[in-house]
Amino acid sequence: MNRLLLAGLSLAAVVALRAAEIPTYLDPAAGGADYVAQGEYKNDWGGSQVIALGNGEFRLVTYPGGLPGAGWNQESKTETPGKRDGDKVVFEAGNGRHVELAGGKLTVTTPNGGPYIMEKVSRTSPTLGAKPPTGAVVLFDGTSAAGWEDGHIDSRGLLAAGTRSKQVFTNFTAHFEFLLPFKPLGRGQDRGNSGVYVQDRYEVQVLDSFGLKGENNECGGIYTLAKPAVNMCFPPLVWQTYDIEFTAAKFDASGAKTENARLTVRHNGFPIHTNLELVKNTPGNGRKEDASGGPFFLQGHGNPVFYRNIWVMPK
Repeated sequence: MNRLLLAGLSLAAVVALRAAEIPTYLDPAAGGADYVAQGEYKNDWGGSQVIALGNGEFRLVTYPGGLPGAGWNQESKTETPGKRDGDKVVFEAGNGRHVELAGGKLTVTTPNGGPYIMEKVSRTSPTLGAKPPTGAVVLFDGTSAAGWEDGHIDSRGLLAAGTRSKQVFTNFTAHFEFLLPFKPLGRGQDRGNSGVYVQDRYEVQVLDSFGLKGENNECGGIYTLAKPAVNMCFPPLVWQTYDIEFTAAKFDASGAKTENARLTVRHNGFPIHTNLELVKNTPGNGRKEDASGGPFFLQGHGNPVFYRNIWVMPK
């Protein structure tokens, strides 16, 4: 990027321009061989996640017992770097272990035996496509964005991030489905960043955190407040779900808070927060805490993140 051009821009503009230079894919077919290699693998011993990092670089995360939320003991895991070598990916496992990915299979050999084969699997959230119950408020069904401020629907009938619901809510159960872009060279908060703000006060982070640790600023985290019990993030370009149960904070007649808000979140059907007490609102909020209800805000953060099938059941 031209340095004279950069000199005349604000820091935010420079960050946005540099982010725009990073290849971003919305179609699996456009992601090429690296996207095909990325994903989840398993056998009777356990599970593995292969994360594409761009330029032929990969990371392999292995989980004894099974995949996160599906058998992993949540205690130990191993991370191994890898690199593309022609039509295969080779991981430098060390200690006499050799791991190779080709043809949709991970092949592992060790000093004690092998080869052990892990087959690729594609998980689907058990709540994907959940129908709104009787009495629910349908905020988005793909036909209209009239219920959203500056709502934009793309050619696929999906709601783009960067919009706020016109209707406000107090206590409720809600369902969201979201799609993250494939951005292999993106890092940290530049890898498919968005967020579902409950009451425009408390952010449930949305981010391509596939294969990461599961921190409070990663997918499923309550931003800066609480990390998810398990990182349940699926690979990018795979539809994911949040099912959220929320009880609003309570205030007395003088406006003093008497009870904190509470939140339960299921990410792809798995409970990652259970009756979590929200001691304060999260950064980037549009509203301070008070006795009023609030809208949902689908944060736009410079990444093409999309939503569908959004409904709310007030209670």
